[in-house]
Amino acid sequence: MCDYKQGEAAAFDALYQRHKGGLYRYFTRQLDGQTALAHEMYQEVWMRVIQARERYEATALFTTWLYHIAHNILIDHWRSQRPHDSIDEHEETLQSNTHTPDIMIEHHMTATRLKQALVNLPRDQLNAFLLKEEGNFSLEDIASITGTTRETVKSRLRYAMDKLRSALS
Repeated sequence: MCDYKQGEAAAFDALYQRHKGGLYRYFTRQLDGQTALAHEMYQEVWMRVIQARERYEATALFTTWLYHIAHNILIDHWRSQRPHDSIDEHEETLQSNTHTPDIMIEHHMTATRLKQALVNLPRDQLNAFLLKEEGNFSLEDIASITGTTRETVKSRLRYAMDKLRSALS
């Protein structure tokens, strides 16, 4: 981002290529399969990155800053809508070395139970869980993105994992 701030357009392309997949998945999983809305918010993040080019200060990792923008866009959306506590309804196809019907049914049932368990998590727990599992963020990064403390993030993750284990057992 510092190179992009100095006027190197190719630096933006590198940032975009590196972060596009994870950022888009973050939105689709948070927005209950509303792919058009996820795409719109995804584009909004990149527009804000472009607009902030001159003001950018490297006070945190770029990824943390990027997801903080994404988090704020989601918060703004949720404030303007009725509450949603669900994730992407479009389940990804399970990849398996063994494609027997029994294995495929078992994977489908597990994926369905996991999806339902995620849907039932409170939004704060779901957000922390997705940032940790999808974004591979540290506790400190998640705290920075969500504007909370490290201990709050740990607590949310612990409660989320307990609820997921319970739902899947």
